[in-house]
Amino acid sequence: MLGKNIFIGCAGLWVAICSVSVSAELADTIDQIRGSIVAVGSLYPNKRTSANRPKATYSGTGFVVGNGHQVITNYHVISAKELDVAKGEKFAIFSGRGKAATARSVRVVRTDVDHDLALLEFDGPALPAMKLAGATWLREGREVAFTGFPIGMVLGLYPVTHKGIISAVTPIVIPAQSSRQLTAAQIKRLRSPLEVYQLDAIAYPGNSGSPVYEQDTGKVVGVVNSVFVKGTKESALEHPSGISYAIPVKYVQQLMNK
Repeated sequence: MLGKNIFIGCAGLWVAICSVSVSAELADTIDQIRGSIVAVGSLYPNKRTSANRPKATYSGTGFVVGNGHQVITNYHVISAKELDVAKGEKFAIFSGRGKAATARSVRVVRTDVDHDLALLEFDGPALPAMKLAGATWLREGREVAFTGFPIGMVLGLYPVTHKGIISAVTPIVIPAQSSRQLTAAQIKRLRSPLEVYQLDAIAYPGNSGSPVYEQDTGKVVGVVNSVFVKGTKESALEHPSGISYAIPVKYVQQLMNK
């Protein structure tokens, strides 16, 4: 009986120590990758706000990769915005925190509409780049985190981190009960189903384009997406759930290597 009590006590102590260790690892990882997280939007260099700053809008999140001058985001983050070219509006990224944030104009280098990804590029000083994980699928149950700007400008330019696990590897299409319920997008996906990560953490519209990364290494394993995936995965549901999804990192690698 004494041995049993000691065993239970040790087990409880081990769980507590393990939990503290994981939290410390994630905190260290966030410090490591924070400078790589950027907001993506647009900028009017010739227009000023009441605070005498260039007028800007935020559309989503991105993260720096490659040579430190490249940014990955969702394609829908930039395609949903029609630039007012006549008034000098340009796509831009915003790095830093709060009032100390700085804006940089970016150009669209390549896009992957099928996987809802876009590669952007900017000039000037490089920003720290995140490392990409390999193409091997993470096991279900693996702990991950993602950092971005939920709800965009509403909460200000302060990156927010959510953590969770890979809850499933799943195709993005739910077969309809009858052919009448199928949309053109669903028919296309049924012919060539795309498997994505399903996460147990809730992402918000401004999180689109956020990197999903391993909590211990900070390596990117996917890109948060809601609009693209939910448009097919959850359109058959009367009330869409709060489930989040991520496009696997292998498609980021393919886009960068084109």
